[in-house]
Amino acid sequence: MIGRHTAERLREPARWRADAVGAGAIASLVVVLALWLHGTGLQALTMGGVAATSSLGRLTGLLASDLLLIQVLLMARMPWVERAFGQDRLTRWHRYTGFSSFWLMLGHIVLIVVGYAGTGQTNVVSESWQLTTTYPGMLLAVAGTVLLIAVVGLSIRAARRRLRYESWHLLHLYAYLGVGLALPHQLWTGAEFIGSPATRVYWWTSYLLCAGSVLVFRLGLPLWRSQRHRLRVRQVTWESPGVFSVHISGRDLHRLPIRAGQFLNWRFLTGRGWSRAHPYSLSAPAGGDLLRITVRANGDDADRITRARPGTRVLIEGPYGRLTSAVRSRPQILLLAAGIGITPLRALLEDLPYQPGEAALVYRATRADDFALRAELDAVARRRGASIHYLAGPALARGSWLPAGLAHLSDQEALLRIAPDVRERDVYLCGPPQWMAAVRAALRAARVPAKQIHCEAFAW
Repeated sequence: MIGRHTAERLREPARWRADAVGAGAIASLVVVLALWLHGTGLQALTMGGVAATSSLGRLTGLLASDLLLIQVLLMARMPWVERAFGQDRLTRWHRYTGFSSFWLMLGHIVLIVVGYAGTGQTNVVSESWQLTTTYPGMLLAVAGTVLLIAVVGLSIRAARRRLRYESWHLLHLYAYLGVGLALPHQLWTGAEFIGSPATRVYWWTSYLLCAGSVLVFRLGLPLWRSQRHRLRVRQVTWESPGVFSVHISGRDLHRLPIRAGQFLNWRFLTGRGWSRAHPYSLSAPAGGDLLRITVRANGDDADRITRARPGTRVLIEGPYGRLTSAVRSRPQILLLAAGIGITPLRALLEDLPYQPGEAALVYRATRADDFALRAELDAVARRRGASIHYLAGPALARGSWLPAGLAHLSDQEALLRIAPDVRERDVYLCGPPQWMAAVRAALRAARVPAKQIHCEAFAW
């Protein structure tokens, strides 16, 4: 059994890391503003006219650059940052920071062109051409800006729905190239950079920190782990209609720092398409020399993976995710899964410490045949003394998390029937976003504290 004090000790490091990361991000924006004020920024702003316009243009450019670097760091896969927040939250912040940086960058371009055109008494078109063709680094900046605009356009929800995850993920990597091309012009032509040694030290340090983080944690660490553990496909087995498992062997897997509930990005070297990464959770606790993932055959390269032969090499990135025992705070637990979201929760059902009667699992699917890993779940439940509730049937029209067969119950009533003491439990969720939103609404209505609700969105 997990005690309250043990749970608090587990949560303290994550809280300390979260506070440190948040303080660092705010401090970087304060430093940028202070350096701008220390220069000629405020003086030019008080002069009004084109001087104020150019000064605001420089400020928006500096803030856009700083947010761009923060955005890169958020998704640099630094282990202590990822453990503090989890990929769900980091992805949301990455998205918000990216859009904020994008609009500031557009404001920077417009204000600088208008300000410089006013100073030189030329029109905007002529000034734009002169800036692009005569200022050092501006051609690179234009190319980088075009790439960033393309990435932002593909990140809009309507555009993302038209792309497979793997294709979007690969195209999204061009953002790194866009950042690398867009930022150097500031070092060569920016008034703040040329006239202030302190500013140059700050920005060079920031650039090197970001570049180093990406090289080490997005490239170096995954390659090192893949080489060290030498993962290979052992076999592929079918679990239910449209769902299969991949059993992956390797060496020294006890040294891979992975917990039940986490996921990795997988690349199967089966030929064409190997470069596309797939985020799959472990569907069983890691043990011995074997890992296992369970995948829905939905066409996103899954068909290619089903044909992977024994011995096929596998590259990994990760592990990622906070849907683990590290966020545990209560002795009793409730696990709620829908569809293929059962995979991390199946691993947690076996791995989490609890006494008989302290764990319950709710598994939602459209049809009874869609319950993947059911025999394993039943076996673990019998061995550990957990209860399982299988909810099959089409979805309710009202946007409920329940099947149509339970339409006579409200979402909250059904939840309290399954776990009357739900307010005293840690709740782990994994499934489609809309389904999880309905579950969270029911949990809030049941007055479950937010700190006891742990989610992993099965979406991108």
